[in-house]
Amino acid sequence: MVVFQYGSAVLFNIEDHEVENYLELVRRHASGLLLEMRKDDYTVKEKPQMVEDMEGGADYIALKTLDTDGVRIIGSVLGQSIALDYFVSQVDGMVQEFADINRGMEKTGTFTMDKKKLLQLVGKANSNLADVILKVGIFERSEIAWRDAKYAQIHEYLWEEYEVTQRFGNLDFKLKFIEHNIHFLQEVIQNRKSDFLEWCIIGLLTVENAISLYEIVRDSTPL
Repeated sequence: MVVFQYGSAVLFNIEDHEVENYLELVRRHASGLLLEMRKDDYTVKEKPQMVEDMEGGADYIALKTLDTDGVRIIGSVLGQSIALDYFVSQVDGMVQEFADINRGMEKTGTFTMDKKKLLQLVGKANSNLADVILKVGIFERSEIAWRDAKYAQIHEYLWEEYEVTQRFGNLDFKLKFIEHNIHFLQEVIQNRKSDFLEWCIIGLLTVENAISLYEIVRDSTPL
């Protein structure tokens, strides 16, 4: 079993009925557990008779020798992939929220979100992107892959197999959509504030003029 700090756990050669026991062991030492667990299966075969070090197929990879470094390389990509699924789902939820806001504005010509809620969405979008890059290390290549071309080949194959680059690109595109909407809504809120201040100034000027007019009328009235 390989456990990563960002929350993924990869189990090798474990029977289905044993999985929960291993996950329970992880839960004892984990914090911030998610309500919904994401799961994926992938087959790794060891074939000593192979000529090449590695070959891939539909939902499996075959290695001439499966050693500890091979397990670490495979585990790192699988762990990153399942973590990326989680962050994509988080961003999809935010995209849907902004889509609902836009549809509401299309119908009513306004929206009711306050500045605090908008700032929370800003923080959520930024933290998701930061977590993918820093915690999951989506752009950090394994030291094992740097040292040995055999492991680099495994890493690159799985990276392509799980379409990590494309999926991150889609995630980044959605975050840019969210960023664009955030900037737009910030401007709307700022304009609201400016309009409110303008009306306050108009109100104060009206009161001041009324008082001045009253004083003029009072002073011009004979005793």
